[in-house]
Amino acid sequence: MNTNWRTASAIHLAAYVLWKLNWIHPFADGNGRTSRAVSYVVMSIKLDSLLPGTPTIPEQIAADKGPYYDALEEADSHWTKDAIDVSSLEKMLESMLAKQLLHAANEAAGQK
Repeated sequence: MNTNWRTASAIHLAAYVLWKLNWIHPFADGNGRTSRAVSYVVMSIKLDSLLPGTPTIPEQIAADKGPYYDALEEADSHWTKDAIDVSSLEKMLESMLAKQLLHAANEAAGQK
């Protein structure tokens, strides 16, 4: 994470944190919630912004965990081949960020 901070995108860093914390599984309970929160904070810090709009990425994941679990499993399958590939998580996060920001833009324009 520190090695790639300057060169990696906010989406990539957030995806990596999301996967790695879930993979490490450091807590008896709350690993998913913690990894989603930390991932979102990393993205916000890297973008130097509090991200506007709702539902937030963590809220979107909580509402439908299927794509999240699928993307985590895909990253895990790459890891079994000694490769780090979080591209599915990146695509998921990009889509969710777009939804969150679009909603913020619509609210700012007076639309629902």
